[in-house]
Amino acid sequence: MHRMIDIEALCAEKGLRITEQRRTIARVISEAEDHPDVETLHARSAAVDPNISIATVYRTVRLFEEAGILERHEFGRDGRSRYEAVTDEHHDHLIDVESGKVIEFHDEELEFHKRRVAEKLGFRLVDHRMELYGVPLNRDH
Repeated sequence: MHRMIDIEALCAEKGLRITEQRRTIARVISEAEDHPDVETLHARSAAVDPNISIATVYRTVRLFEEAGILERHEFGRDGRSRYEAVTDEHHDHLIDVESGKVIEFHDEELEFHKRRVAEKLGFRLVDHRMELYGVPLNRDH
């Protein structure tokens, strides 16, 4: 379900100043097929530009999050925030509690039921986030 998001273009749209280091971090996030934490983003960014400090990654991630470009997730119990680009395409997450792998999915029937539950309680659903936690049924894969 990975979709490439042009974070650099979103920064320009929102009027954010984009330095070379921010550009590198933005590209690393755009290319991520997982939901990396700051340490992972730092390692990937520093592989491109060794002058990028972890403090720069923290500041940039915070800036992108405040601008609505990045979404922060607290998957599992490891206490690490993980990040992904904000998109118009809604999706939910299934987290493998053994490996920590995050699987994105979209299920229209489930979306219908979420809206129905909100309506039964007298609300119009405007936003939501769903995280499912599980272990693989078939451990041989």
